[in-house]
Amino acid sequence: MRLVFVKESDLDHMGGAMTTAIFSDGRAMSEEKFLGLGETFERIELFDGSLLVTPAPTPRHQRISGKLLIALEPVAERAGLHALEAVNVRLQTDRIPIPDLVITTKINFDELVIDAASIRLVCEITSPTSTATDKVLKMHYYATAGIPWYLLIEQDTGALRLHELDGATYVERSVTRVGEVLRLTEPVVATIDPAELLPPG
Repeated sequence: MRLVFVKESDLDHMGGAMTTAIFSDGRAMSEEKFLGLGETFERIELFDGSLLVTPAPTPRHQRISGKLLIALEPVAERAGLHALEAVNVRLQTDRIPIPDLVITTKINFDELVIDAASIRLVCEITSPTSTATDKVLKMHYYATAGIPWYLLIEQDTGALRLHELDGATYVERSVTRVGEVLRLTEPVVATIDPAELLPPG
């Protein structure tokens, strides 16, 4: 994981391989240029003019994300909401992360980005290389954007850490480990078993 800058002059001919060009002359990436990239194969997030680029998630990460979506999608739909994986979320101008999963209100399914005002819960699955980003940088940014609930899932242990927005910061409301179950009442009513998210064995 690294913060990189991409030359705006390279965007027109680089396409999906645009993250191969990295420079350090201090020029920031604008939201307009960022969104102009369209869909890419890499996870590229925009934080105040800098691009955060990460490799494809591990199979463990993907299983946890997929199982969580399976658990939350039906209950979200019954509540008139949507559970979505890896979408662009605009926290403010020039600040667009890609959370692992969100629960959101009605949206335009053809738009490239969802505004934070529509997000009711955001989830990140931590790994050894992303823990600091998820627990510090993104937690602060999600709170500043006013997203009511933040769920952190520890990839190695399966522990679920549920945070609720209190003022301008998150307060940890519960920690659910393997052998226990998380019972959500907001923004959806759901029961999540950490053991069912983890790979077998």
